[in-house]
Amino acid sequence: MDDFTSGGSELREALRQLRRLNRVFAAAAPTLHGMKRLWEAAGKPDRLSVLDVGAGSGDINRRVLQWADDNGIQLSITLVDITEEACEEARLLFRSEPRVMVRRGDLFELPERSADIVTGTQFLHHFDRDKLPAVVGSMLRTARFGVVINDIHRHWLAWAAVWLATRTTSNRYIRHDGPLSVAKGFRAADWRELEQSLGLTGVYRSWRPLFRYAVVIDRQAAGPKSIGRSWLT
Repeated sequence: MDDFTSGGSELREALRQLRRLNRVFAAAAPTLHGMKRLWEAAGKPDRLSVLDVGAGSGDINRRVLQWADDNGIQLSITLVDITEEACEEARLLFRSEPRVMVRRGDLFELPERSADIVTGTQFLHHFDRDKLPAVVGSMLRTARFGVVINDIHRHWLAWAAVWLATRTTSNRYIRHDGPLSVAKGFRAADWRELEQSLGLTGVYRSWRPLFRYAVVIDRQAAGPKSIGRSWLT
């Protein structure tokens, strides 16, 4: 969501409707794809901690929990969002799940190396382009293994599909921010520019079904060039 001026019940209802849209558009799949890569690169540990920033109600993590169960992984997930409405929805959704902790917080105030993997699903496009290096840099500082970014491919077909899907609701957040999110999405050149601004090499980037990108930054494999080491400190 881009505008939190109203908040309250309207925002909470939008988060519930967003869960439905996330199922329709398979939003969890690129995040899980990236997490598997980092988990395998780390030697398939039997314990794993994940921190999901800008998590909203955190619904995509239900797929992550299922994957952990299937692979015998002792998983802990921390959902972080800046709005209390999102945190309330997340607490309600995961009220019976002891592996999930919800906290209200700011991305730029997270402790360094506080989770194995840091994820951001449909999160980066909310920021202006000149803020993206700082956003991803903060995610990298917070991660021990690496970062998984799952965001939207900016394309007219994706915009049209989301526009049509959001006409079924009167919720202002969904009707306005859904198509806007696609318009603020990414193309391959945008990811290359971001990698260059961070001084990263070897970043994994994959176009995934239903107009999404999975971007994986392994702290070991995608080490920064000598001029860009600030995010590793």
